[in-house]
Amino acid sequence: VQLQASGGGLVLAGGYLSLSCAASERTFSGYTMGWFRQAPGKEREFVAFINWSGAITYYADSVKGRFTISRDNAKNTVYLQMNSLKPEDTAVYYCAGQKIGQGVRSSSYDYWGQGTELTVSS
Repeated sequence: VQLQASGGGLVLAGGYLSLSCAASERTFSGYTMGWFRQAPGKEREFVAFINWSGAITYYADSVKGRFTISRDNAKNTVYLQMNSLKPEDTAVYYCAGQKIGQGVRSSSYDYWGQGTELTVSS
């Protein structure tokens, strides 16, 4: 499965942006999908995941209440709506797919997109 993330850009603090991640195969619909991010000089960190049906979502404390993960299995796409953006949200955002289970560890994901960069300016 190939994942293509898009939607990054430059946003002012307090603004919003939506990221998309398109999967190349229909098998995507059975995977848990996650978003991770990596800020300059820092380790990659978990942001959110959504299970195959969309019924279960989970967020890092740092984004809870501001970010929303969703998916459209008919379009093989997962989204990350980001509101009330802060400068500390600046990072490269990666989408990832997990064949079995639901996790917050990057090591449990099987497929990764190439990343899309978000810069939040104060």
